[in-house]
Amino acid sequence: MKKINLKDIYPFWKTDVWVEVDDEVAQELHRFELIESAYKLRTYRHRAYYSLDRNDGIEKDVLFLSISPEEYYERKLSRQQLYEALCQLPEKSARRIYAHFFLGMSKVAIARAEHVDERAVRKSIKQGLKIMERLLKNM
Repeated sequence: MKKINLKDIYPFWKTDVWVEVDDEVAQELHRFELIESAYKLRTYRHRAYYSLDRNDGIEKDVLFLSISPEEYYERKLSRQQLYEALCQLPEKSARRIYAHFFLGMSKVAIARAEHVDERAVRKSIKQGLKIMERLLKNM
């Protein structure tokens, strides 16, 4: 059995009130204090003092913008033009550009997967992008 001060746990207690509790309860209270102090340290280090999320949807509205039908249509057309230009590229360039920009693979990973030098991948992507630029300007 351990003695704990309720004033340390509850902020509304103004005087010292000592209570005897089981060792397991005291250990859990100590673990909670450690977790709480770690949380405070993380918020201090990452400067995360405030959040807009007050359950009124402000943060959700900021993060998840709804787009208008016009914007949706423009994005669809842009995507179609992009894929058309990508399809007109040589197969290697198209495959490498797709892997790098759409799948998020690094140029080194693409080179390893294709068993080629990284410079060849970089050159192929650069040339492909130039061709795509010309094709998109003409569309």
